[in-house]
Amino acid sequence: MSIAIRDVREQDLDSVLALNNAAGPAILPLDATRLRLMFDTAEYFRVAERDGTMAGFLIGFGSDAPHTSSNFAWFRARNPAFFYIDRVVVASRRRGGGVGRALYADVQSYAELRYPQLACEVFLEQGSDHALLFHGSFGFREIGQNTMPEHGLRAAMLLKTLCSYPWVHATYGTALPDVPWLLQPRHHVAPAAPATGTHA
Repeated sequence: MSIAIRDVREQDLDSVLALNNAAGPAILPLDATRLRLMFDTAEYFRVAERDGTMAGFLIGFGSDAPHTSSNFAWFRARNPAFFYIDRVVVASRRRGGGVGRALYADVQSYAELRYPQLACEVFLEQGSDHALLFHGSFGFREIGQNTMPEHGLRAAMLLKTLCSYPWVHATYGTALPDVPWLLQPRHHVAPAAPATGTHA
């Protein structure tokens, strides 16, 4: 069956919370308060459905967001403009079925028109090779490592240059074309003005 990706809805939050907290050590746990804050502030928050049930989700923030993650802060200290994947979760029964790839393709199609880089991290613990390989196959490269002071977890910090951004920004500046497929919101929070920084 095909994978459908759509904006998150408020009534999805209990399912998102359960999916997140069942994901295992590769994903930091959430409580309802923290998830609600993400729902209210994330620039991108979408879910994937397969066979009519939630199969995964992805939450992302632009580099100017008031986001408190220490990994997000690590990227912001080193890069002037980027789109940050805070977390991506795929239900265990759906792993290996293309849900993660569909979510990454969707978030890249959003980010590459607005930001020069896509950022995320992978926690470096036993069994992380598959996650590193997955991200490598999408063109991410490791630019450093960070140990989160609040958790003591060490992460590989990954960055991908979005090749479409320079042309889009040079052609359209801060005003993307007024076409429905491009301007329909990916979430209820309006994105920040398009970034102008680049990474050498």
